[in-house]
Amino acid sequence: MSLYSQPMLVRVAQRRLVACMIYLDSNATSPTDPTVVEAMLPYLCEHFANPSSSYRAARLVRAAVQTAREEVARLLGAQAEEVLFTGCGTESNNAAIESAKMLWPQRRHLVIATTEHSAVLEPARRWEAEGGVVSRVPVGCDGIINLDALREAMRPGETALVSLMWANNETGVLAPMEQVVNIAHEAGALVHTDAVQAAGKVAINLAVLPIDYLSISGHKFHAPKGVGALFVSQRVRFRPWMLGGGQESGRRSGTENVPYIVGMGRAAALMQQALRDGTETRVQAMRDAFESRVLSAVRDVSMNGHRERRLPTTSSLTFCGIDAQAMLILLDESGFCCSAGSACHTASVHPSHVLEAMGYDAQHAASTLRFSFSRFNNTPEVETAAAAVIAAASKLRILRDEAAGPVVFG
Repeated sequence: MSLYSQPMLVRVAQRRLVACMIYLDSNATSPTDPTVVEAMLPYLCEHFANPSSSYRAARLVRAAVQTAREEVARLLGAQAEEVLFTGCGTESNNAAIESAKMLWPQRRHLVIATTEHSAVLEPARRWEAEGGVVSRVPVGCDGIINLDALREAMRPGETALVSLMWANNETGVLAPMEQVVNIAHEAGALVHTDAVQAAGKVAINLAVLPIDYLSISGHKFHAPKGVGALFVSQRVRFRPWMLGGGQESGRRSGTENVPYIVGMGRAAALMQQALRDGTETRVQAMRDAFESRVLSAVRDVSMNGHRERRLPTTSSLTFCGIDAQAMLILLDESGFCCSAGSACHTASVHPSHVLEAMGYDAQHAASTLRFSFSRFNNTPEVETAAAAVIAAASKLRILRDEAAGPVVFG
C-alpha cells in the first residue's frame, strides 16, 4: 500500500471531523477532496523538479501541469492553451481587469455590478484612481442585475470591459451571462466574469458562450487554497500583470505551484464527473430540505435572492430580530459552521454590501446567515444542522422577548 493512500487519508478525514462536526460553509472554502490530496503528494515529495528545467524529471513534472491544465479547460469548455494558472481567484480577477487597461486611452470605461466581490470592487477603485471611469450597475431585490441599466451604462467606443460575477458568493444568485455577453459585445467591450463560486457547481461551456476572461479558484471546488486559474480567450489579447521568468507562456511569471496545480486539475475532473452524474442535484435537494425545515419551524425567516436562479449549494436566510453573530456563537458551540454573509467580511462591522445593493437595510443584513453545502454533506447531518438552527433561533427569540429588545452577543 502506498505511503500516500489509505492510512494518511483516514487521518486527514478524522482530523477534519474533529475540527468541525457539521460544515455548511463551502462558499467560504470547501473541504479538500482526499483523492485530490493523494494526487498532490507525489509532487510534494519525489517529483519536485522545476517544470521549466530541461531534464527528464522536469519534463515529467511539466507534463503533470499540462494534464491539470487540460482538466481545468474541460471543466470550462475551453482549450488548454486558454488556461493560465494563478495563485487564487483574487489574482485572476485583478489580472483580467489590469489587462483591459491595454485599451486605454481610447477605452477607459469599466462596468461592474454593485454586488461584486471585493476582488473586483477594489481593482475598480484603482481603475478610477488612475484616471478611468467606472459605472456600477444596480441589481433588483432578487439580486439579479438590471439588464436595462446595463444597456444604458454601455458606452460604445469607450467601454473597455464589463466585469460581472457569474454567481454571487453571499446569495448564490446566478447572473444572466448570455444576455450580459451579448450586451457587452454589441458595444465592443470585453467581458470578464468572476466565476469563483460557479465553477464546478453549474455547467460552463466557453466554447458556446464567448466570454473573454473568466476567473476561478481551486479551494471553492475541493482543491486546496492557494491556486487559481484565469481563462483568457484565444480571441483576445492579454497583457500580463506579473512579469519575470515568463512562465505560463509569458502570461503569468513565477515558478508554478506544481502540487497545487495538480490538485486543482484533479478536483476539476471530479467536478466534471459530479456535474454529469447528478451530484449537484443531490446537493440541491439537501439544501432545499434544510430550507424547508427551517422556514416552516421558525417564524419571521426570509430567503435572500432569487429562489430558482441561484447555485444549488447556497442558502441566504434572514432571521428577523435575531443578531447573526449571536446565532453564530450558539451554532459554533454546537459544532456547526456557517457564515454571516461572506467569509471575507464576517469579522467586519459593516453591513453586507450585497444585501444593501438588493435594497435591504443594515438591520436585515445583521440578521442574515449564509449556509453553503457540498457533496461532502449528507442528509442526516443536514437534518441535525436544521435542528440546531431552529433551536438557536428559538432560544434567541425567547431571550429577546424576555429582554424586550434584540439580543447581541460579543
